[in-house]
Amino acid sequence: MSLAAIFIGLALLMFLAFRGHSIIWVAPVCAAFVALCGGLNLLDAYTNTYMQGAADYFKTWFPAFMLGAVYGKVMDLTGSARSLGSKLVSWIGAKNAMLAVVLPCMLMTYGGISLFVVVFVIYPMGYAIYRAADIPRTKLPGAIACGAFGITMTAVPGSPQIQNLIPMQFYGTQPTAAPALSIVACILIGLPALIWLQWDINKGRKAGLHFVEDDKFVEAEHKEMPSWHWLAGLIPIIVVIVLLNVVKTHIVVALLGGIIVCCLMNLNQAKVLLPAISEGANGSMTAIMNTSCAVGFGTVVKAVPGFAVLTDAMLNMPGSILFSEAVAVNVLAGATGSASGGMSIALTALAPKYLEIANQVGISPDTLHRIASISSGGLDSLPHNGAVLTLLAVSHCTHKESYWGICVTTVIIPVVMSLVLALVWGLFI
Repeated sequence: MSLAAIFIGLALLMFLAFRGHSIIWVAPVCAAFVALCGGLNLLDAYTNTYMQGAADYFKTWFPAFMLGAVYGKVMDLTGSARSLGSKLVSWIGAKNAMLAVVLPCMLMTYGGISLFVVVFVIYPMGYAIYRAADIPRTKLPGAIACGAFGITMTAVPGSPQIQNLIPMQFYGTQPTAAPALSIVACILIGLPALIWLQWDINKGRKAGLHFVEDDKFVEAEHKEMPSWHWLAGLIPIIVVIVLLNVVKTHIVVALLGGIIVCCLMNLNQAKVLLPAISEGANGSMTAIMNTSCAVGFGTVVKAVPGFAVLTDAMLNMPGSILFSEAVAVNVLAGATGSASGGMSIALTALAPKYLEIANQVGISPDTLHRIASISSGGLDSLPHNGAVLTLLAVSHCTHKESYWGICVTTVIIPVVMSLVLALVWGLFI
């Protein structure tokens, strides 16, 4: 009964999140249902098991969430990110409209800027590019999602994004874990996504579709945002990447370095800096609380008897433990609508056993790290995902108009490729 309750609880969590309800109350309610069916004391399950899991995650990752949000907001409000994006767009040109949107998104997310910030920064530029190229603006969210939610978040070695950092605490690895697997994943996920986006644009042109202005989008408001030399956007990104991967400092130190450099390069906008820091710090609370609550739900799931049955089923799946890990992370990322939340739940429960088996069969912890990271970026982007909802809200598009492009590039291709990579790497490499 408790095994069935786990799946019902996950389904309920997904349904309520999809309907737009806050996971801050949805997660404990769903956890209470699982606990009740699993024979746990409800009060103890909430005050101890659930809250301990949420609190442990909060304690571990709040500095990275907070400083990442501050870094992104400082880069945004000083105009540094916008300046860099504009320069990249001018280099690539409107003739390559899709690449002119995807590549700046990829560079910014690889530089540690939150994908939420990237969405707000890139959309006004992408709007102008797609208008100049006469491409329907409903196809723009797919390009932004491909760049911001894609391989630079999970597959590119050395990424400072949280999805690449979480496996480190479970496997004792580095951000550059499994570089060969990372590069193969980037090609197998990134290239088909780019090909599909261009094919979709060409298909629209053949069908006679054109750019249609968005009455809700006020371009003048975005043009008034501060913008100056593009190096103000590039240098802080380089600092974060170098500190994390070359100097090998902690992510907190790397992000602090990026914040300090960005502030020093924007002293002429001193009045913007403190409000940007405050806004970023405040904004980080929603992200960390949502993810912590999802992890708390997973902690309760782990405590009920049915989880032992589920664990055995996962560990005894056909193929290697890499395939088991890919399935577990994908499913839980989809259930929670969060790449970091789903991966944290899966690895908290299963990583010790995966690591034990890996040591026995000769699989590197680096490979476990990379498969977990890649797999977190698949089913997380289902329609109820917060980043998806934000992107569609910013672009004034509906799920019906634009979700298919997001789904193909950030769900279907990553899920298929993560499972294929896990299967092949586990059996033959």
